[in-house]
Amino acid sequence: MTDGLFNFCDLSCRYAEMPRDSGVDGSGSCRTFVALYCKRKKCLVHKNMACSKKAAKEGLKREK
Repeated sequence: MTDGLFNFCDLSCRYAEMPRDSGVDGSGSCRTFVALYCKRKKCLVHKNMACSKKAAKEGLKREK
C-alpha cells in the first residue's frame, strides 16, 4: 500500500484497532475517536497520522 507519498493510520490497516480501554483518548463512549491502537508499534497512535508501515487488512480492496 505504499504507492503514494504517505499512507495514513486508519482502521483499514491490519495493525490498527480500536483502543481497548474506553475513553482512553478522550472519546468516552462516542465513536468520534482520535486515537487507534497500533499492534505493530504496541501503543496508541493518532488516527490519520502519516504512516510508512500501513498494510491493508485482508479482504479490503484499494480504490485507484
